[in-house]
Amino acid sequence: MHKDDQMTPKERMAGFFSGKDIDRIPILPFVTAVSGKAIGMTHREKRSSAENLFKCQSACYERFGHDSISVEYGLHGIGTAMGSVTNNPENNVPAIMDHYLKNLNDLDSKLDLSKIERKNDPWAQMNYEMAQMTLDKYGSEVGVSLSTPGPITAASSLYPIEKLLRATRKDPDHVHQLLRFATDAIKLLAKEFMDGGVGISLCDPVASGTILNEKSYREFVLPYTKEIIQFIHDYGKSVTYHVCGDTSALTEAMVESGCNVLSIDNRVSLEDTKKRVGNQIVLMGNVDPISKMMQGTPEDVEEAVKECLRQGYDNPKGYLLSTGCGIPIDSPIENIDTFMKAGRKYGKWPLDPERFA
Repeated sequence: MHKDDQMTPKERMAGFFSGKDIDRIPILPFVTAVSGKAIGMTHREKRSSAENLFKCQSACYERFGHDSISVEYGLHGIGTAMGSVTNNPENNVPAIMDHYLKNLNDLDSKLDLSKIERKNDPWAQMNYEMAQMTLDKYGSEVGVSLSTPGPITAASSLYPIEKLLRATRKDPDHVHQLLRFATDAIKLLAKEFMDGGVGISLCDPVASGTILNEKSYREFVLPYTKEIIQFIHDYGKSVTYHVCGDTSALTEAMVESGCNVLSIDNRVSLEDTKKRVGNQIVLMGNVDPISKMMQGTPEDVEEAVKECLRQGYDNPKGYLLSTGCGIPIDSPIENIDTFMKAGRKYGKWPLDPERFA
């Protein structure tokens, strides 16, 4: 437990969701890509072993005392399990260089769900081992969560996104077949981690409103997302759902997914989202990870935290302080210190708007 806190993250989150008094607002920055900075490890070195993944997330938790520890499986995991090939940058997140699927007509012969099983996927196994190390050390005080790709993002790790989007218009049947596989793959992955005591969050950047309109979202994303979230609920676990970019036109549809917490990008108005759906769902967000966390001064970060609290503190269903997306790898780690310090200072319970006016 962090020296400046009076409760463990598990105690705090349990109190928050049950409506009890807590010591401060829960604070959940996205510290995945940037986590190596907490221990002076490059991204390539970090992703080389379960032990290194654990050391980076452990160093973040020891330093920041945030309210959930991440398992860094990433958005390309399902694609690479099947055979998509990524590059291997020294200090950046790998990108897909060669997609497994070349033609949607090959789906019947190419899709094999057994490749997603942890026993057959070294990357999933590495992340599972990291999660178990984390639970062994911190499981009594903080939750550990795997962020899985959402269905259309998982599909885009198998088949190039520009071709996939074109196919939603020209070949929707094959797109649905691929999304069916992606959904089953996500459920399989989630089950194996949940069986190991790990929580699940869902991140689907390709579902963004900057890419899909509401009609397409409702046809190609929402049904599969609802199925995944219900599957996780059936395990007795809650789900945080994040879609990158401007999702303002999709807000109500995203809430229909059944998620427990809606995490919104910094391109979305927290105030507007609160007015539209705040009586239905917990909101989470949304300090700008680029202009504030990476490019901003500590003063910029502190003011951004105060602004998010001003907009979100009175959300009827509750509010969690976070960044609008993943904190970039080039961000000064001192800005994350400031983010946490400001959250503790201005988010002290009970929340008082005069404190962050």
